[in-house]
Amino acid sequence: MQIKKNLSKLYPLFFTFLFLLISQPAFAVESAHGIDGGALSIWWIIPFAGILLSIAIFPLVAEEFWHHHFGKVSAFWGITIIVPMLIFVGFSTTLYEVLHVYLLEYFPFIILLFALFTISGGVRVKGYLKGTPEVNTLFLFIGTILASWMGTTGAAMLLIRPMLRANQWRKKKVHMVVFFIFLVANVGGSLTPLGDPPLFLGFLQGVDFFWTTTNLFWEMSFVVVILLVMYYFWDRYLYAREEQPEDPIAEDKEPLGLEGSFNLLLLAGVVGFVLFSGIYDLGEIVIYDVHVRVAGIIRDAGLLLLSYLSWIWTSKESRAANGFDWFPIKEVGKLFAGIFVTIIAPIAMLKAGKEGEGALQFVNDAVFTNGEPNNAMFFWVTGMLSGFLDNAPTYLVFFNAAGGNAEVLMNELSHTLIAISSGAVFFGALTYIGNAPNFMVKSIAETSGVDMPSFGGYMIWSVCILIPIYLLVTWIFI
Repeated sequence: MQIKKNLSKLYPLFFTFLFLLISQPAFAVESAHGIDGGALSIWWIIPFAGILLSIAIFPLVAEEFWHHHFGKVSAFWGITIIVPMLIFVGFSTTLYEVLHVYLLEYFPFIILLFALFTISGGVRVKGYLKGTPEVNTLFLFIGTILASWMGTTGAAMLLIRPMLRANQWRKKKVHMVVFFIFLVANVGGSLTPLGDPPLFLGFLQGVDFFWTTTNLFWEMSFVVVILLVMYYFWDRYLYAREEQPEDPIAEDKEPLGLEGSFNLLLLAGVVGFVLFSGIYDLGEIVIYDVHVRVAGIIRDAGLLLLSYLSWIWTSKESRAANGFDWFPIKEVGKLFAGIFVTIIAPIAMLKAGKEGEGALQFVNDAVFTNGEPNNAMFFWVTGMLSGFLDNAPTYLVFFNAAGGNAEVLMNELSHTLIAISSGAVFFGALTYIGNAPNFMVKSIAETSGVDMPSFGGYMIWSVCILIPIYLLVTWIFI
C-alpha cells in the first residue's frame, strides 16, 4: 500500500514532465486520418518504452505489487499517451487512432488468444508414463508440432503438467523445463498466425495465413532438430545416473487418454474461422473512418462462440485437474490494452521513415545499410528486443520499419519478413519475459517442486544454447 501511495504522489509531476517533453514539436493539424509521424519528437515513445520496461522490471523487483496492480500500471501508461494526443493532435485524430488500433488489431488479437486459451485448457492428458529420454523427447516433439496450431500458450499448458508427472521421480529436471520453454513455448509457434502472437499481428496486417508455414519451415526445422538431438543426449546422460523407481503394478496404472477431446474439434473450428477471414472479402463497415472487414467480425464472433461452447461442454472437474485458471488471459488482456495504445506514436514515426526528422532514426540506421534492409540486423535487433521486452509489439515495430506493406514484404522483401518473423518468435525463448508462456511454465514447474533458475540463471542456459544456434541460422538462412 505504501508503494501505491508513493507512486500516486508522483503522477502529477510525471504528467507535467511528459507534457514539457512532448511539447517540443509544433501542434499537429487535427485530422481524422491519423497522426503525422514526421512531426513527432523522440519523446513520444516514452509511454511505449515505459509499459514494456514495467512488464520487464516490476515482476522481478515488486512481484506482489505487480500481481495486484498490473492493470493500473497499464492504464497509467495508456493515459500518458492519450492525454498528450488530445492536447497536441486533437480529439478527432485521437479518437480515430484509438478506434483504429482497437478495432483492427487489439480486439482480434485478444479474442484469438482468449479462444486458444479457453479451448486448449479444456483438453487434459491423463494416464501413466515413465519419464524416459525417449518419452520426454516425444513430449517435446509433439508439443512443438502442436504449438503452431493451438498456440504456444495452449500447447505449453496442455503438456507441461503431464511431462512433469511422468518425471516426478527424477531429481534432475531443470533441463527438461528449459528445453520445454525453448521448443514448445516459443520456437514451435513459427508456422502459423495461431502459433505466436507476433505472427497473428502480421496476419492482421495482411500476411497470408500459410506464408510462415512455407517460408519459416526450414529455419524452424533446423532449430528444432538441433534442440531435440541436444536434449535427447543430455537427458540420456542424466537418466543413466538416476535411481530407477519400480513401476506401479498394472491395476494402479491409469490408462493413457484425453479428457475433453471434443475441444480438438473446436480448435479445428478456430483454424477454419481464421482461414475464412483471410480468404473471403464480404465488404466493410466504416466506424469513424476506420474500415472494419465484415469477414473479420464474423471470425471474432465465431471464436467467441467456440470459446463459449468449450466452457459449457467441458467439465469443471477436468479443468480444475488441468490447473486451468483465468488469471493469465486477464493479465495479457489488460497489459496489451495499454501496449496497443502506447504503440500508436512509435508506429506513426516508423511509417514516416526518413521524413521523421531524426525520430527513431536510430532504428532505421541499425537495420538498413545504404538504404537497403540488412536482414541479419533485422533478425538480431528484432530478436534481442523480443527477448527482453515483448515479441508481439516488437514484431509490429520492425514490420513497419521495413515498410509495413504486407504484399511487398511477402514478395520482394520476403527475406526481410523472414528475418523479422523468425527473430520475434525464436528469441522469445531468450528470457522468462520474452513470451507469455515462459513465466507460466516456470511457475507450474516450481509448484511441482522443480528448483528453476533465476532470471539471470535462465539466461545463462538460453545464451549458451540458443545464441550459437541462432548464429548458424543467420549464416545459413538469413
